[in-house]
Amino acid sequence: MGDVSQMKLPEIGLQTPEHEELLNIIDSLRSHGISQYIDIPQLIVCGDQSSGKSSVLEAISGLRFPTKDNLCTRFATELILRRGPSPSINVTIIPHGDRTEKDAEYLSKFKSPSNSLDDFADIVRSAEKAMGLDFLNAVFSRDILRVELCGPTQPNLTLVDLPGIFWAGDKSQSDDDAALVQSMVRSYMEKSRSIILAVVSAKSDLAMQIITRMARDIDPNGQRTLGIITKPDLLFNGSDSEAAFVKLAKNENIIFKLGWHVLKNRDFDTKDSSREERDASEQAFFESRVWSSAISKTQLGIDSLKPRLSRVLLGQILAELPNLVRDVEHELEACTSRLRSLGQPRSTINEQRSYLLNASSKFGYFVRDSITGVYTDSFFGSSETEEGYSKRLRAVAQNELLDFAETMRVRGHAQEIVEKEPAEPTPAPSETGPLVISKPKYLTSVSNRMRRNRGCELPGLFNPAIVSDLFFDQSKRWKRILQDTEGKLVAAARTSVSLVVEHICDAVTGDAILRYIIWPNMEPVVAKLHTKVEEVLQPHVRGHPITFNHYFTETLQKKRQQGSRATLAKKLLAYFGVDPECSFGSIATGSRINVDDLLDALTAETEADMDQLACIEAMNAMEAYYKA
Repeated sequence: MGDVSQMKLPEIGLQTPEHEELLNIIDSLRSHGISQYIDIPQLIVCGDQSSGKSSVLEAISGLRFPTKDNLCTRFATELILRRGPSPSINVTIIPHGDRTEKDAEYLSKFKSPSNSLDDFADIVRSAEKAMGLDFLNAVFSRDILRVELCGPTQPNLTLVDLPGIFWAGDKSQSDDDAALVQSMVRSYMEKSRSIILAVVSAKSDLAMQIITRMARDIDPNGQRTLGIITKPDLLFNGSDSEAAFVKLAKNENIIFKLGWHVLKNRDFDTKDSSREERDASEQAFFESRVWSSAISKTQLGIDSLKPRLSRVLLGQILAELPNLVRDVEHELEACTSRLRSLGQPRSTINEQRSYLLNASSKFGYFVRDSITGVYTDSFFGSSETEEGYSKRLRAVAQNELLDFAETMRVRGHAQEIVEKEPAEPTPAPSETGPLVISKPKYLTSVSNRMRRNRGCELPGLFNPAIVSDLFFDQSKRWKRILQDTEGKLVAAARTSVSLVVEHICDAVTGDAILRYIIWPNMEPVVAKLHTKVEEVLQPHVRGHPITFNHYFTETLQKKRQQGSRATLAKKLLAYFGVDPECSFGSIATGSRINVDDLLDALTAETEADMDQLACIEAMNAMEAYYKA
């Protein structure tokens, strides 16, 4: 920023010997950039639009903020006050995270047009231009203007001026802008180590000012909120409005444990007055009105506000220091852990190659053990945990296939054919089970299909195509079950591989390996799996049924035997009046005959040879046709 050794920086009376050492510690933490990770005590000046926030900050810091009679603060301004051996100033813009890389680089290179504090208004306007604020395309910005002031008499603290809160938009600021500002202000107020300076203007009705409600929502007990009343000179002397704000200042309306303070700041007409003229005007005002008699002098004017803030700031630091130390230790431990996970330094190409080769070797080792079922390495952890089980890919795959087999057995068929109509109403088909249907009802539907699929078959025979038609209908759940199992197996593989990569290298490198190497090369494997699943499924969902398994003919004959057996059992019951489960006496032999054994003897033997069975069926059909 240039040579500023001859500049005279404003001195701020917020420093007391008793907390200088504490503030030096906090400043040391801040100088190391720790405020990016941990909230550091600071003063937040917030309030409704045109409530006098910037004027309050100016009175506290001595820095001349630009003042207007309409819209004022359009972005957060952080005033960093630090102790240093010589005076210096540095002005920068911190881009918000939603900026593009190009815009962020441009804003990071922002150069202040001046290094004089007297030209701070020009610095702000230059920052507005750099941020692209022009009232047409953008009114507010999430970027931050950071002004760092160093000097031998400066305290170590941060003052923040925030845009004014408003509810409804107009021609110069929209409803979206209102939501943006409220979100920005709330994010600062919610930092637990910040002291909230809630500014309310005596010019406006208290009930219409949002800041008091926000402060009570965020800090319900008022532990870290100090109310500041501005523009008391705009109240008529002796009016009810003046009495109401006096009551507010006495902490009898909206109660904050830090209380209230009253300031008379510069207005637009006196914006060019000196600091001394401003202080003298304020003192004369309070002496001539009810304020000095109704309220303690410790609650009036900037001269009493500075030491009051000093005490409040000291109390906040003392209260938060143990938690601050704890948070520092926690973040230090987390950073150390992340640093450890990065492994050895690898600034050169050879070091980077060595790191990747080592990671590749470990990757192959752990993936091999995961798919072969050797889970002896400590990497696999306990199988009792979800993560430990997910690393055991072979176990996960086998369990998924066992679940697949059980699902096919229990829920693979679309219809469950039973002898009699169920007593209870049959539920509609669902993912949990097949539709239960009685045998007579099913045979009726088969008869209808056979009539509609007649071909060249003789009476009493059927078109072979009807078998495929019925089978495809019965197996229509298979595709969904196969696809679900396929998806679970792929997900299990991805999870297992991700856990291996997470273990062998740091998060950034691991993410790049997965994104640019493993996932792209895994996609063809997944595609091949899907193709193979479709290939296995294809003959079961279309085409002509075919099998060379002898169980087909045996099962078919057994089905016929069961039908014949049931018919014979009914005849025995009708002729002898004997239950097939019982036995009866034989007159010829004088012995008892077991009906069940008799039915077995009367039922035809099955033919194991499929070709022979086909020949027999063909011969029988030929003889029947010849006779006909």
